[in-house]
Amino acid sequence: MSFLISFVVVLALLSGLFLYADSRKRYDLIDSVWGPGFAVIAVLTLLFAEGEPTRQWVVTALTVMWGVRLGVHIHSRNRGKDEDPRYQDILRRAKGNPRLRMYRVYLLQAVLMWIVSLPVQAAQHLSAPFGVLDWLGTGVWMVGFVFEAVGDWQLSRFRADPANKGAVMDRGLWRYTRHPNYFGDSVVWWGLYLFALHSWLAALTIIGPVVMTWLLAKGSGKPLLEKDIVSRRPGYAEYVRRTSGFFPLPPKSKVS
Repeated sequence: MSFLISFVVVLALLSGLFLYADSRKRYDLIDSVWGPGFAVIAVLTLLFAEGEPTRQWVVTALTVMWGVRLGVHIHSRNRGKDEDPRYQDILRRAKGNPRLRMYRVYLLQAVLMWIVSLPVQAAQHLSAPFGVLDWLGTGVWMVGFVFEAVGDWQLSRFRADPANKGAVMDRGLWRYTRHPNYFGDSVVWWGLYLFALHSWLAALTIIGPVVMTWLLAKGSGKPLLEKDIVSRRPGYAEYVRRTSGFFPLPPKSKVS
């Protein structure tokens, strides 16, 4: 029952958000709500599921921490700036009613949110004692969370310095991967998936971290972000040549 409740609530939440975004003609608000939406699902499941209490509280706390931090970060980053051009591009390319097309984008985000959160939902229904897999999941989550948060912080500081305008961020974690925040995000969800491995049926929720990783590495994350950045930012082509696109790896040596 909790799975159905969370699905209905997240659809209603993003439908309401769409109406608000449409009234403001600012559709990238969905980006700020993406993380907190997962927190809502985790808390709802906590209220209705009847699994092992320690696992329930831990997996809920980790999801809420991740979701709230991401939401605050994106909101702070976008505040006072023009809308993300991806959403205006969707409106321009829409066939038929552009608003209906955008609403479908919001509904798709709701479905993806629910699918990705399946391991968190399933873990809260499990009655197995809190054990090694749960501790391992917490450890993996911590690695991903720190990687994502530090990557975002390093990029924010870099952009805040006027001397870096137009320059390529290739320091800190960004020296080893062009998207440390995306990589950390993926690791967070693989860590949360480990909480569901106490049951073969719950283990089928592997679709959650797989979808999240695909979205970040091959879907709406890295590919869209890098679509035209080489033409807009001198030096990025060289950065691409020497730096891993997703998984952290030692940088290749510069061409002499």
